[in-house]
Amino acid sequence: MKKFITIIFAFIITLGCCSCSFDKNTDMHIAIAGNIGCGKTTLTKMLAKRYGWEPRFEPVDVNPYLEDFYKDMSRWSFNLQIYFLNKRFKDVVEISRATDRTIIQDRTIFEDARIFAPNLHDQGYMSDRDFNNYT
Repeated sequence: MKKFITIIFAFIITLGCCSCSFDKNTDMHIAIAGNIGCGKTTLTKMLAKRYGWEPRFEPVDVNPYLEDFYKDMSRWSFNLQIYFLNKRFKDVVEISRATDRTIIQDRTIFEDARIFAPNLHDQGYMSDRDFNNYT
């Protein structure tokens, strides 16, 4: 069974001050969490290169809802969150089936369910009905 580790970006900075070692024979699923533009992709690349891990990046250019969402957030917030949930769930399943290697991601499934969807709801961009269905 693959170990799953989520690194909150704010805390990863402290790793620079210590000596960290990872068992190269242990396959893990590591995911970086953080705000948009905080350096998740850069950190993912750096850690993958340093430890020989396989990086997985959030595809932003193939999302069929993103452009519409930014034009009308109230209309498209639920569709966008369902798209992300479905995509990330498929990623987690695929990663869990990978053996003999550690995979590091630059986004987590938890951020959508615990941060982005609740924030869209709290800001009035997602209806109660849609939010209750999502959660």
